[in-house]
Amino acid sequence: MSAVKHIALIKFKPETTSEQIDQIFNDLLDLSETVPDVLDYVAGANNSPESLNQGFTHGFVMTFKDAAARDAYLPHPEHERFKAAALPFVESVIVLDFEV
Repeated sequence: MSAVKHIALIKFKPETTSEQIDQIFNDLLDLSETVPDVLDYVAGANNSPESLNQGFTHGFVMTFKDAAARDAYLPHPEHERFKAAALPFVESVIVLDFEV
């Protein structure tokens, strides 16, 4: 079995405050510690000097034990609760998963 990297790039709505963004990432950290088989979680604000971020300002990577763990996370009630709270502040999101 291969671990799965779950990457999300986020573009927040212009009116979203830094406090709201901080809360979203605190909630994501809590989520990563609640859902089974999350091996690692890291997040941060873009600091690339290349200017290729297309307005995406933040991102996170969650590492799951395997694809089955990722698949269980997607409909997990805590993930659904997180999405309901966070998505009103999000203009756009890109998600990409791959096995390592």
